[in-house]
Amino acid sequence: MTDPLKVKPEKTILQRLRTYFLTGLVVASPVGITIYLALAFIDLIDRNIKPLIPVAYNPETYLPFPLPGIGLVFLFLMLTTLGFLAANFLGKSLIRVGEKILNRMPIIRSVYNTLKQIFETVISEDAVSFQDVVLVEYPRKGIWAIAFISGENTGEVQAKMQDDVVNVFLPTTPNPTSGFLLFVPRKDVIYLDMTPDEGAKYVISAGLVDPSRLPKKDDKPSA
Repeated sequence: MTDPLKVKPEKTILQRLRTYFLTGLVVASPVGITIYLALAFIDLIDRNIKPLIPVAYNPETYLPFPLPGIGLVFLFLMLTTLGFLAANFLGKSLIRVGEKILNRMPIIRSVYNTLKQIFETVISEDAVSFQDVVLVEYPRKGIWAIAFISGENTGEVQAKMQDDVVNVFLPTTPNPTSGFLLFVPRKDVIYLDMTPDEGAKYVISAGLVDPSRLPKKDDKPSA
């Protein structure tokens, strides 16, 4: 028999409206913000690329209305054409000459080589993304932070260390694109079962989005 003292009181109309409003806000906000950012990005590209499009090749010249995204399409075509030209012998020769010129400029060569290495690593088909989410003690003993294993260390850093270390990227909250590169002894990291995507969401949300169901990396679907 149900204890009448434990029966939850009926919600008032105002309470129901508040619940419906908050539920709608949770559903609509991510969609609305995503659409807004996408449109803002397209508008930014259009404003900077449209002036570069020859009038004869700009569809808006023949249309009575603006065409959103034409700048983005033109940018895609330009980059694809540039990649095609750079892939042949003449393009590679021109790139080598340009890099020789840049490498003679003290400050510019450092910026160029760093950016080139970053983009080649990110875009390369053979690039290895974060595979493991770990806990490391940071910024001091007894305080733990979520980080990502970014690779094995086999270079000079490892040669100068007494322990076997791994490269660990410690992201900042709420912007995980910035952070710290740490060289941590392998024995001092705690591997977690959450995926890199879940780890990123955990960091971005400042711990508000806590993965409740953690898929095991080694789990295999039952036959």
